Amino acid sequence: MKRLLAAVITAIGFAVQSPAADIPRKEYPRPQFEREAWVNLNGQWDYTFDFVNTGKEKGYQKATSFEGKILVPFCPESKLSGVGHTDFINHIWYHRSIDIPQEWDGKKIMLNFGAVYYTAEIYIDGVIAGRHFGGSSSFSVDITPFVKAGGQHHLVVKASSDLRSGLQSAGKQSLHHESHGCNYTRTTGIWQTVWMEAVANEGLQSAQVLTDIDQSQIIVRPRFYAEGGNTLKITLKDGDKTVASAKVKATNSAIAVLPVKKAKLWSPESPFLYDLNYQLTDEEGNVIDEVNSYVGMRKVHTEGNKIYLNNKPYYQRLVLDQGFYPDGIWTAPSDEALKKDIELSMAAGFNGARLHQKVFEERFYYWADKLGYITWGEAPSWGMDANDIEVARNFLTEWSEIVCRDRNHPSLLIWTPMNEEWWPDRVQYPRLTSDLYNLTKAIDPTRPFHDASGGVHVKTDIWSFHNYEQNPEQLKKNIAGESKKHEKPFKRPGNLQGYPQRNIGFNAPQTVDDYSYPAYDGQIPFLIDEVGGIKWVKGQDKGNTGASWGYGEAPKSEKEFIERLRGQIKVILELHEQVWGYCYTQLTDVEQEQNGIYYYDRTPKFDMKLIHEIFSQEPETK
Repeated sequence: MKRLLAAVITAIGFAVQSPAADIPRKEYPRPQFEREAWVNLNGQWDYTFDFVNTGKEKGYQKATSFEGKILVPFCPESKLSGVGHTDFINHIWYHRSIDIPQEWDGKKIMLNFGAVYYTAEIYIDGVIAGRHFGGSSSFSVDITPFVKAGGQHHLVVKASSDLRSGLQSAGKQSLHHESHGCNYTRTTGIWQTVWMEAVANEGLQSAQVLTDIDQSQIIVRPRFYAEGGNTLKITLKDGDKTVASAKVKATNSAIAVLPVKKAKLWSPESPFLYDLNYQLTDEEGNVIDEVNSYVGMRKVHTEGNKIYLNNKPYYQRLVLDQGFYPDGIWTAPSDEALKKDIELSMAAGFNGARLHQKVFEERFYYWADKLGYITWGEAPSWGMDANDIEVARNFLTEWSEIVCRDRNHPSLLIWTPMNEEWWPDRVQYPRLTSDLYNLTKAIDPTRPFHDASGGVHVKTDIWSFHNYEQNPEQLKKNIAGESKKHEKPFKRPGNLQGYPQRNIGFNAPQTVDDYSYPAYDGQIPFLIDEVGGIKWVKGQDKGNTGASWGYGEAPKSEKEFIERLRGQIKVILELHEQVWGYCYTQLTDVEQEQNGIYYYDRTPKFDMKLIHEIFSQEPETK
């Protein structure tokens, strides 16, 4: 009820600047850390391209308007932005005026960005207010020194991207002029919600929430913008019933412990969420800051070769979700579209998704938390040279921000920063991977870490490989061969169509000068986390395959498709003693890659009852 009331108040608040109906993606973008005093800055902005990077010389940072019009938060490559420029964009400048509410006088005013690809420079009235590096992580800029309550100011954002430099992560953005294979239309500039909020000068900056189901407690580690003589009260509620509460001094060394008797646990079968309220009071007892949140109590860990959820083995039936949309590219056209993708996946029989080569916005995790849907958090690692020291510096910083942002979501079970790193060097790649492992565990010790999905493993809690063999019986042989404990080097069969074979690494220990890549030892969970990829396009049963892309020889009829799919899942389930889950490629078609269960427009390709029957199967365990 409190969140609903907050939403109503919020809608009234930003209606002063622009009618709510005119604002795209008007929902609060950070559902686990929600304040009432905020202004949504989505909508029409001015923009101009700066292909030769002369904007500063021309004074663009001091602009009061640009000629072009763009609809934020949609990237300029997208149809929804109103621009639709799909060639490479090295630099783009944005402008809009911002009105600071008079009632925000005396408060800290934060300007928040869901994400800007890839680097961002923020100017207020021509003066630089902040910079950010990294195209997928959220960030905030304190603009209090640059604005005045009750005043109007000019906000200018410069976004830059050098996609083909190899120094930044691209994910599935095409490094060629056109989309090709499994690489698609690029995303540049602002691609998630922009908003302002008013915060007390000593307000709550963040809160890490650790759920300990074994000791029936929740541990909260708050962090404040500044410390003073304030008190933080934390209240945990089940509907209208207060379950637990705690008061701590508002210091950055504070740890609050909330005992939770007879805790209701979060799981896909019962995705229960407690409401969580933070209330900061001064020495006189006045409320100076309040944040609404929620928490799901659950535990994820590994034992032997299995992944456990709430201390029970939990089999992973995942789908590869790339998070692309025909009209918004990386940005969902609506909050409902995020929810719908999860519902479509569940309707197909999956219990979760590997969120592939993209950092999904927090609203997606919110719906996954609400609906009971497993997620694996990934980053867009493709396109970067993982052997380069500058790349490591860029990636480690951005990854740390990603982990901090999303670590409280109960639906997120596994961290997996990289994908298919197949050509590592002898020194820098092992160093980067080890640093990623150690950094992630320091920030979030509660989840298993999966270093490189289907690639060379260095330091990992989960072992994986990718295999698109289309024949079920051969697939079974390939999986069985890969998932055995290997103490000696073995020759890996050439079963990944369309990809060159690895020269070093992967499962076999291969000593290259002074570094030996490890082999699978059978002591951690093993998953085939890319499989399937069966191509199907409209009219395929009539001989139409068009210019689409997929894996292997396409089936000639729907019946053949279903038989092949059923056979592939059957052999994977039969190997459950060695293989503790799979990830099927993929949820929807994306542009020319047409091997989804659904078409790109999210309409079903097949009888979904049959599809659900196949993907909802569980292994027959003893």
